[in-house]
Amino acid sequence: MKGASILHGKDTEFAEALAIQALGHLAQDKEVLERFLSVTGLAPEKIREAAASPGFLAGVLDYMMQNEALLLTFSVNNNIDAEAIMAAHRQLSGPISQ
Repeated sequence: MKGASILHGKDTEFAEALAIQALGHLAQDKEVLERFLSVTGLAPEKIREAAASPGFLAGVLDYMMQNEALLLTFSVNNNIDAEAIMAAHRQLSGPISQ
């Protein structure tokens, strides 16, 4: 996925898939997942339901981007440019309103 560093308006499916992959990465480490759940206030049994929401998926990527070590580990382990993760976050977050 190295070449997927720039997303276009029609790439929401790619952004969602990347965010779901990031959620899977969070779930691989019990402590990391517990911190994520604590920050979001989400109960473990509600993760699948929440994952259907693009806003939640944007939140997963936002959480990951707030922790550089976590972001870099996910990026390196999955051969994904960190810039692609940021672009996916922008795609799922939508336009910034002022």
